Amino acid sequence: MLSPKLDPIVRQLLEAAEAEGNPPLESFSPAEARQLAADGLKLAGGTLEPVRSIQNLRIPGPDCEIPIRVYTPDAPEPRPALIYFHGGGWVVCDLDTHDVVCTAIANRAGSTVIAVDYRLAPEHKFPAAVIDSYAATAWVASHAEQLGVDPKRISVGGDSAGGNLAAVVSLKSRDEKGPAIALQVMVYPVTDLSSFSTPSYEEFGESHYLTKKEMEWFRENYLRNMDDARNPDASPLLARDLGGLPPALIITAECDPLRDEGAAYAKRLQDAGVPLTYTCYPGMIHPFFSLSGAIPQAFDAIQQVADAVARV
Repeated sequence: MLSPKLDPIVRQLLEAAEAEGNPPLESFSPAEARQLAADGLKLAGGTLEPVRSIQNLRIPGPDCEIPIRVYTPDAPEPRPALIYFHGGGWVVCDLDTHDVVCTAIANRAGSTVIAVDYRLAPEHKFPAAVIDSYAATAWVASHAEQLGVDPKRISVGGDSAGGNLAAVVSLKSRDEKGPAIALQVMVYPVTDLSSFSTPSYEEFGESHYLTKKEMEWFRENYLRNMDDARNPDASPLLARDLGGLPPALIITAECDPLRDEGAAYAKRLQDAGVPLTYTCYPGMIHPFFSLSGAIPQAFDAIQQVADAVARV
């Protein structure tokens, strides 16, 4: 049953999806699920905005080369930079599915956006995505001048699984004295894979786009075992200390199973003295941020991210 809290536009989308009667994502193989996710985002993901240039590169990583995509806007150098990790439960989505989001942020922030094509599960289990994301962040920091980027204005960010990776990269950079990160941006991040029992899971775990069963499927594909779920590199909410991390922007959606763990991470950051902006978008679902072709509020959230990146 759909929540009365839903925005009317979102309700119409969910009712239309329910009327189509498609099988749930977790009933497909990872390869099939990737195609379905890509097709869905083509329909509702919005229009690609022109930027000065889009360049595909392959950079060295500890285990393999890492594909990245560099979006350069019409803005003077040195620009701020946002290293962006796409969502998709570490299993689906790629550089193409998040093109629209990345060009929109680049234009609105006057920022270079570097999207990272980290390895996907289940072919590459945890911590492969973490290794690639951290290595890409280090590469961008060491090649800032080549990219026309101010090395003191490098942010990391992402949505859902990508928000998780942004949080984890920020923790690793602090703990391993890695690249200086000016801002961490997390859009409805996954912060705790050890338990799916929050009130928002109870209220929105069925029929509201992202479901509890789908998250269990993502977790099963991503992690090697449940011990991994208690590792802060998979569940940053379980990190002992969140002090000394970069300022943070956390965005959640009111009608999203992940809402409460995003809010919990925001509270822990705030309690640890980390400068924080937290916004919960009323009536929204997971993944409204990537659905600007259907949900106008996506542009509000994109603008909020862009403003934060531009200010660092």
